[in-house]
Amino acid sequence: MTSSPHPPTRRGDKVAYLFLGPWLIGLVVFTIGPVLATLFLSFTDYRVLSPPRWVGLENYKELFTDTETFWPSLGNTAFLFLELPLALTIGLALALLLNQKLKGMALFRTIFYLPSLVPTVASSMLWLWLLNPEHGLINEALRALHLPTPTWLASPLWAKPAIILMDLWGVGGSMVIYLAALQGVPQDYYEAAELDGANAWQRLHHITLPALSPVIFFNLILGVIGTFQYFTQTFLMTKGGPDKATLFYALSLYQNAFEFFRMGLACAMAWVLFLLTVLATWLVFKSSARWVYYEGEKA
Repeated sequence: MTSSPHPPTRRGDKVAYLFLGPWLIGLVVFTIGPVLATLFLSFTDYRVLSPPRWVGLENYKELFTDTETFWPSLGNTAFLFLELPLALTIGLALALLLNQKLKGMALFRTIFYLPSLVPTVASSMLWLWLLNPEHGLINEALRALHLPTPTWLASPLWAKPAIILMDLWGVGGSMVIYLAALQGVPQDYYEAAELDGANAWQRLHHITLPALSPVIFFNLILGVIGTFQYFTQTFLMTKGGPDKATLFYALSLYQNAFEFFRMGLACAMAWVLFLLTVLATWLVFKSSARWVYYEGEKA
């Protein structure tokens, strides 16, 4: 005769809710409550120092007809998505190179990973010096090679490429994730492929990339979300200039909220940002069925 487990007692339920209580209160007060408040405020004219005034869809109408700030900031953010395939490719290439069993490889892994550990504020200050048109190290090196020296962050043409160049410096974070995934690819697959006469490119295409596809998918999702939220670097380095060339969406939202004190409009921008992020991640998830492979799943 087997004894059935005793059902939880009311005392046990009370203890469980007692421990869950602080988390539930925090969730409601600090997460759900503010989210619902921003939804309400997005339909109001709220200037912080005066009570919110209901205006309906006026904030959203103003956004979608704003060709001076809203659409340029959205366009700048869309341009920043050009960095995503570069970052994914460079991170993967570095991981493949650093996965070789060579002497001193641990040192090179550390060197390439270190930039991703530098705080964003510190790296922004460092790159302000590197990209200085007159005395920056990059332009000094270009002068030594007798090459043209761009004005970088001072030029509307070069400002966004300069931001992308700075961000690619920190691909070590994704590189480490790729490297960890590469360590988990069974060597039996490569040995069997070599016996079948597969060359290095064929092994990469038919074994490595499918095995890494879940990790590529993970990094892609993080990249999409991070691109929509891009803020700190341009806030510290350019304030959106020159000529709004680096006025990204999150910076424009911040300016409306904390510089112009148009909280209602900023809340509307936040909800547009949320919907755009959900749409983009949904599209990535929908496409994943065609190119993401998980070990053990049926073909």
